Amino acid sequence: MSQTATTVQLQGREITIIGTAHVSRGSVDEVCAHIEAQKPDHVCVEIDAARYNSLISGAGWSQLNIYQVIRSRKGFLLLGNLVLSSFQKRIGMDLGVKPGEEMRAAIEAAKANQIPFSFCDRDIQTTLKRAWVKTGFWGKNKLLAALLSSVFSREKFDAEEIEKLKQTSAVESMMAELAEYLPSVKHVLIDERDRYLATRIYQSPGERPVAVVGAGHVPGIIAWLERLDRGQASTDLSDIDSVPPPKPISKLLPYVVPAVILGLIISGFVRTGWQGGFDMLLRWFLVNGTLSALGALVALAHPVTIIASFLAAPITSMNPTIGVGMVSGLMEAGLRKPRVIDFETLQDDILTVRGFFHNRLTHILLVFFFSTLGSAVGTFIALPFLFPQAV
Repeated sequence: MSQTATTVQLQGREITIIGTAHVSRGSVDEVCAHIEAQKPDHVCVEIDAARYNSLISGAGWSQLNIYQVIRSRKGFLLLGNLVLSSFQKRIGMDLGVKPGEEMRAAIEAAKANQIPFSFCDRDIQTTLKRAWVKTGFWGKNKLLAALLSSVFSREKFDAEEIEKLKQTSAVESMMAELAEYLPSVKHVLIDERDRYLATRIYQSPGERPVAVVGAGHVPGIIAWLERLDRGQASTDLSDIDSVPPPKPISKLLPYVVPAVILGLIISGFVRTGWQGGFDMLLRWFLVNGTLSALGALVALAHPVTIIASFLAAPITSMNPTIGVGMVSGLMEAGLRKPRVIDFETLQDDILTVRGFFHNRLTHILLVFFFSTLGSAVGTFIALPFLFPQAV
């Protein structure tokens, strides 16, 4: 048995867990060889049905409705998903392996040997939404900054480096770094899924199942399997298999900043008269609108979109139900409608910065992101200009 395969002895069962790197040729070969040689009676894979269908069809993005994404406030989620896909695919290109290829290989090996298999991972949308909801404002910014920086990174990876990621010491080091940098993200992406995967593996049929999972999950899965076997943990996953509702404070927070700004402006009118109040409004419009328009300009938005961002930002900043990104994104989508070729070349275009700007789908998301970022920065910069007049 290989050094990345671990056998867990439970009551009447022997579960083998193979820890893989998701862009490793060695992992693909190892998974196939193990299933072929050991002939387990069931194969569990760390993937959900939606991701598997996308993996084998390659048509996952063809159903994307960019208008609906922006209207439903999922622009940041989609942009983060695309950037993460870009990073994984670039590594895979360096190594000649598609991301998730070892999961696909495990399923094909199971089919070839007439071994039943099951998808054991949580739905990817549930995972991403839970991570987003549970991450605070600054955490979201750190996450997006880390993802976007990966687009500009030209770092190359070789097979030896990737294989090292499967070693226990390397895995523990990465988990510790993630826990320190983004604890809430680590909790959702790693800890919760350790429990989810372990439970699904534990519930899988067969006396000698094999589970193919990312190396980072192996220690946690083993710990949960042992707890489940001793009756110290429940198999009920309902508490982590849905998107939690926003906390009351998160519902109130979007109203706090507009209320403060509105209060300052009203106070300015009361204390300094009409002229002073209008001066405050002018400062607010100029600072907030200019920085949002600058963000749209950085994203190379259509001139009409830039103007719309300038006009909309000061108003939408006072309205928690709509953001300037929604206005600029929909405006850009209307002025530069995505073409069929944008869907067809999306997976290649996300590999480069130029591709992100060239593809109309990702370009719309960049306009959405940078105009929103500009307005957010403008809001905090404009506040000091309001205080002197209001107090």
